Amino acid sequence: MHQDAIVALATPSGAGAIAVIRVSGDDAIAIGESVFQSVKGKDLTKQKSHTLHLGHIVDNGKTLDEVLVSVFKGPNSYTGENTIEISCHGSTYIQQQIIQLLLRNGCRMADPGEFTLRAFLNGKLDLSQAEAVADLIASDNEASHQIALQQMRGGFSNEIARLREELLNFASLIELELDFAEEDVEFADRTQFTALLERIELVLKRLIDSFAVGNVIKNGIPVAIVGEPNVGKSTLMNALLNEERAIVSDIAGTTRDTIEDELVIGGIGFRFIDTAGIRETTDVVESMGIRKTFEKIEQAQVVMYLVDGFQLSVDGTIGNLPTAIGKIRNQFPMKPLVIVANKSDQINEADRKLLVDTLSDTTNHPATDNRQLTTFLLISAKQNLGIEDLKNQLLSYVNTGALRNNETIVTNTRHYDSLLKALDEIQKVKFGMQSNLSSDLLAIDIKEALYHFGMITGQVTNDELLGNIFANFCIGK
Repeated sequence: MHQDAIVALATPSGAGAIAVIRVSGDDAIAIGESVFQSVKGKDLTKQKSHTLHLGHIVDNGKTLDEVLVSVFKGPNSYTGENTIEISCHGSTYIQQQIIQLLLRNGCRMADPGEFTLRAFLNGKLDLSQAEAVADLIASDNEASHQIALQQMRGGFSNEIARLREELLNFASLIELELDFAEEDVEFADRTQFTALLERIELVLKRLIDSFAVGNVIKNGIPVAIVGEPNVGKSTLMNALLNEERAIVSDIAGTTRDTIEDELVIGGIGFRFIDTAGIRETTDVVESMGIRKTFEKIEQAQVVMYLVDGFQLSVDGTIGNLPTAIGKIRNQFPMKPLVIVANKSDQINEADRKLLVDTLSDTTNHPATDNRQLTTFLLISAKQNLGIEDLKNQLLSYVNTGALRNNETIVTNTRHYDSLLKALDEIQKVKFGMQSNLSSDLLAIDIKEALYHFGMITGQVTNDELLGNIFANFCIGK
């Protein structure tokens, strides 16, 4: 168990109104007292936990700053150890002077995530809750914040812990049977055990399926904006982001590379990718851009195919549209596809109705099969018409039902991998039960399932695993 005092800046580096310097360890309060002079002459080591104290940080009689010191006594602190937090003025010079003073008085610099690592080692958090702390810090939209907060409060951990405890109880009975193998007795009720295995399998499958939603919520949903050159892709990108992010020009083929930016819609992060126009070209650079376009379509969760609605209404025909859309559909049959007709402000009502009927026929075209994943909208990116409808359509592709119902959603790849392995072992146990395998063989697979459950919550750990997890934390957390 760590005993030494560690120190780090808990607020972002750089100048600001205030900065918070955190110290944790058995001697944290004593070290704080050695550099702190209370305006009321208080001794920090004699103060109650969870109290604030005004005073000065002093180095050999020289005052460095007027500060507030928060005292937290273990085990009632974030780390479970004695902890102080020094709120000083946000000058980078002051921050460094105070940290250097603390280092000279018995602290050492904290490693990335070491405060949270100590919280885990001291039983204040389990491993999945500790990982949720990093996700909470990194959350940049309402949905990812809600998931991280639910996991940090132990929603995921509690669900896994309950399953593990029930399985452990049956595992103990199976192990007991091994001690009485010669008597050929059964302590574990096989009917109840089978019912438990089926329930565990159901929960594991639900958690595994939730990763598809959780992963895109955590990392943002990539949306590729594609179409022929000069139909308004860059204008649409700017309209969605409400800023001049992409170059807009009447010259076809202006966008030679992909441009990416993010937008939060309804609490969900979307990552928009403006791609090079798809057309036959002899321009080497433009051809490279078009190849990148199809690479981005492959990476995207949703594809928006933009067409010039005004030109379609003038031509009175959809021309090569089914072929172009069909090419995307054939390569990516399961991706949601939104056909967006731009420049609707230039179309009169009669032509608008004709265009709607034409695009409806397009979604029913054999080349664009999979109708439930294909829809169309009329917009004017330049006049900002229909943009909200488009955002709502994108949001409809995200299954947020589990989020609204506050269900457990898996976002962590390590958890996902452990759940897959646990499910595999549970299915082996089920097969063993159906095949009337002996208790000793069943026990092997049960132990493996318990191991993978334990890997999620931290009941089974090793130094390499902890090193990999906490190395991704910021210093000071």
